[in-house]
Amino acid sequence: MTTPNNKLKIAVIGGDGTGPEVVDEAVKVLKAVGQLEKIEMQFDYFAIGGDRYLKTGKTVTDEEITQLRGYSSILLGAIGHPDVAPGILEKAILLRLRFEFDQYINLRPVKLFPGVETPLKDKKPEDIDFVVVRENTEDLYTGIGGCMKKGTPDEVATQTAVYTRKGTERCIRWAFEYTRKRNNPKGKMLTLVAKTNVLTFGHDLWQRTFQEIAHEFPDVKTDYNNVDACCMWMVKNPEYYDVIVTTNMFGDIITDLAGMLQGGMGVAAGGNINPEPNGCSMYEPMGGSAPKYTGKNVINPIAAVSAAALLLEQEGYTLAAQRIIKSIMFITGHKMKSQAAGKMGYGTREIGDLLCENL
Repeated sequence: MTTPNNKLKIAVIGGDGTGPEVVDEAVKVLKAVGQLEKIEMQFDYFAIGGDRYLKTGKTVTDEEITQLRGYSSILLGAIGHPDVAPGILEKAILLRLRFEFDQYINLRPVKLFPGVETPLKDKKPEDIDFVVVRENTEDLYTGIGGCMKKGTPDEVATQTAVYTRKGTERCIRWAFEYTRKRNNPKGKMLTLVAKTNVLTFGHDLWQRTFQEIAHEFPDVKTDYNNVDACCMWMVKNPEYYDVIVTTNMFGDIITDLAGMLQGGMGVAAGGNINPEPNGCSMYEPMGGSAPKYTGKNVINPIAAVSAAALLLEQEGYTLAAQRIIKSIMFITGHKMKSQAAGKMGYGTREIGDLLCENL
């Protein structure tokens, strides 16, 4: 988390499908809250995505990487094009940006907004309000592995999970600091989620590092869950959790489960964060590009606007971020009929207007 800058420079990547539509509403809300809170903002747009790839074969150029280093924040719409094979854009754009800018924290707030349906019976907004901190640059995502005798009965494939002390420690330490700053009135608690009973090398490193750093934060209660147990308890007792810290692979899985608990990927937002001074971080809605809804003004922009609030929070503009979240809570609780595309009772742009009016 940084201190507020005199001028907030934000790179905007609309991306594919409905991504440009939802990010437009996020920018609209950012401009409105910027006027209220006297925050000077600059928005610069980058045409990165599937359409350009199909026309030119380019995903992210080295020149664009250099340009993006000049921004503290990137606001992303969505990546994923129906005419591009799965994995190409995601690896060449999303993963490259995460690795190039060393965005080693994936931050996923899990908050049930008023009026939003959850599949959990009798659970209310006060029961589903926790955060997952996922390590974002190591584990199976390093791409180490290979295969031999491919396509034969003797084929062998390997995929290696890589954990370093540096990568593990910086993620866990950030999670402890975040738990302390979050200052949950029900009690500050950080839960490590891993699989130490089976993954006895890499996850032993995680557990030992977690226990060592815990001594520096005596005000933060600690707990441990095996990942399979976490999946059960997250469904049964989501109110138990405050902050979860976990590895890249397990974080990828449990945050999708958590997203459904908060009402679906249409309301879930996340940040890929480099917390270092002059680091470049990227914020995005968790829903996909939803190409079948492109241009119809029916897609839900709530997740993209939540991502904008997360951006402001991490840039140090806490009051502005709180304004946006309170506006979202009012709109979901009192205005929207549903969070589903085409069933909201309003169009995409109208939801953005309502959010601005209620800041």
